[in-house]
Amino acid sequence: MAGDERLLHASSFGAAAAAYAEHRPDYAQAAVRWALEPASGPRVLDLGAGTGKLTAVLVALGADVIAVEPDPAMLAELRRALPAARALPAVRALSAVRALPGSAEAIPLPDASVDAVLAGHALHWFDMAIAGPEIARVLVPGGILAGLWNVFDDRLDWVAGLERVSGSAAIGPRDLLTRWRAETADAHLPGIGLIAQFGSPEQAEFPHGHRRTADSLVATLATKAGLLVMPAQEQAATLGRIRAYLAARPETAHGEFTLPMLTGVLRIHRL
Repeated sequence: MAGDERLLHASSFGAAAAAYAEHRPDYAQAAVRWALEPASGPRVLDLGAGTGKLTAVLVALGADVIAVEPDPAMLAELRRALPAARALPAVRALSAVRALPGSAEAIPLPDASVDAVLAGHALHWFDMAIAGPEIARVLVPGGILAGLWNVFDDRLDWVAGLERVSGSAAIGPRDLLTRWRAETADAHLPGIGLIAQFGSPEQAEFPHGHRRTADSLVATLATKAGLLVMPAQEQAATLGRIRAYLAARPETAHGEFTLPMLTGVLRIHRL
């Protein structure tokens, strides 16, 4: 994706911040534990934190969390979801979630101030030529950088069919189990100038699921960047195809169901 197109997509979520908070899934706790397993301490930066989906899991696991998010509407939803999240000076001792405006390219934290940097469905939006040095700056030696993605388990026939009728705007390659490894392994790590500061990447997947109805799954897909930037008529046609497909499938036509997912993790160490 070209730089201008990436920026357009990355900045699209604020207009749907409330729907994002309501309909996007959280992350499998086992995946977050694995991401943090090698970290030397509890200080975690949730970078590109959005509405706090990953932040809440980190809090539940006992991490000392700082959430950084560039979009004011998304940040406001995070603070509503996590009332303890406050905009405190970065030099204050960690005692609660701190929610700060900022970006991966300009992280509002001191050097070597966190033990891990995690990004939930956000790492692919970063300009790693700039964000890579910033992440390296705020990580302690031996710190962890990890990206997490919730991926649809398209080994199931009905999920693969959903991908076919939805198109890449609603379900992109990194949203699908059979393709997310290739999509994430190389493209989102620190640039070549930082290779000496980071070890080899590791990837793992962990079972997850999202309780949905046909209507709420359509609402979830409507928060995808490709749909958010789509012209209104095309967006309506795409969502109409998805509704018709879900209404015709026995797995999704009646009441609640679990959307089969995994949380995929890409993890790398700062040397």
